[in-house]
Amino acid sequence: MAADELKETIAKGEEGSGLSQAGVKCNTMLHEKSLPLEPSTLTTTMSTLPELPLSPGVGARRKGPKSLPRLPASAFSPPNTGTSEQFPLAPSPSTLYPEKVIDAQVSESIDVWTADASKTLEDKAEGIVISLVGKIPEEVTAAVDSIRSKPPTPPVLAVLVPFSLEDGIPTNPPVYLSSLPPSPSTPSSPSAPRIVLAATYTRFSVPAVEALKWAVEQGHSVDLSIQTNLRAGEGAWEDLEELLSKAIPEKHQGKVILSNILPPPDDLTLPIVKLLTHPTYNDYQSQIATLSLYANVSVKFLPPAWPLGGEGNVDKKEWKRRIKMYVGPALEAFGYERIIFGSSPASSSHPRALSSSEWFELARECFAELGTEQEDLDVVFSGNARKVYAAVPSS
Repeated sequence: MAADELKETIAKGEEGSGLSQAGVKCNTMLHEKSLPLEPSTLTTTMSTLPELPLSPGVGARRKGPKSLPRLPASAFSPPNTGTSEQFPLAPSPSTLYPEKVIDAQVSESIDVWTADASKTLEDKAEGIVISLVGKIPEEVTAAVDSIRSKPPTPPVLAVLVPFSLEDGIPTNPPVYLSSLPPSPSTPSSPSAPRIVLAATYTRFSVPAVEALKWAVEQGHSVDLSIQTNLRAGEGAWEDLEELLSKAIPEKHQGKVILSNILPPPDDLTLPIVKLLTHPTYNDYQSQIATLSLYANVSVKFLPPAWPLGGEGNVDKKEWKRRIKMYVGPALEAFGYERIIFGSSPASSSHPRALSSSEWFELARECFAELGTEQEDLDVVFSGNARKVYAAVPSS
């Protein structure tokens, strides 16, 4: 009787709540009634139990190493001629050089510049722009006369002569400014350099507005060295923009070339990671875009007024990383057509950290590593300077 009841319980467990509940009830009955279970009955009972399912993945597990997919042979062969012509590889930054170079900011003597530039430029030097900032009027007049009477090699396209903004409109201009406006050279005197005014901007003032407005209305180009604190929150960028908006008329022949803002003064102790979100950098990005709205305004790409390294040397890798951060927004704002290369600092008071040849290499690498094409590189390193400073504009 007990055996029949046990079988009936197991059968109900199979049909109803499953094997686990049936087994629990079976064990309970055995313990409560202490009934002996015959071997034949146990064998019959186990044979009627269904097989437990395998755990997921047990039967499907791999045996041996994984078989890798096979790539077609075409994946390892270069593209055909038609594809390579349509999608050429970008040139290596180490092989991308401008065809010609015009140095638009030379502060040292021509002999010193030639000796240094010959190390890298070789026969690429097409011309230079001599800066006579800091010279007295007599020295400027003598230098201009010397260049006109005996043109050096490479040729001097223009001469930057001192011009004060704080003095307002000049009432008694020096001799080298007596012939206004500066007319381009005639075919009979192709070697005569162009006279370009070089002024220093430190703060916004009414005389500064009047002087700059007078210069551009007279047809002069003005090199404007920005020697003011451009730190974020101090309003210096806004003052500079106000100067340009009030001084530059809608119709004028003269051009304005801004220096010491590409790149601007920087704090090298601030890590680049923090500089990306710093108010100073954010302000630079927005204000450089605002300045680009003036069609006749260009920017010079000159060595920055940054402190040297701990041993008095330049950390070129750090400089390059930071310079490219400033070149990027300037390219977006001004494009390649309004950036002019020069090798001397914007102010003679700034210590010269790199020679002309060293700065040329660093500047070239910065543009080349940003994916600049050959045509655009030529525009930055020669074409724009030729268009702004050459006495006889190129066709």
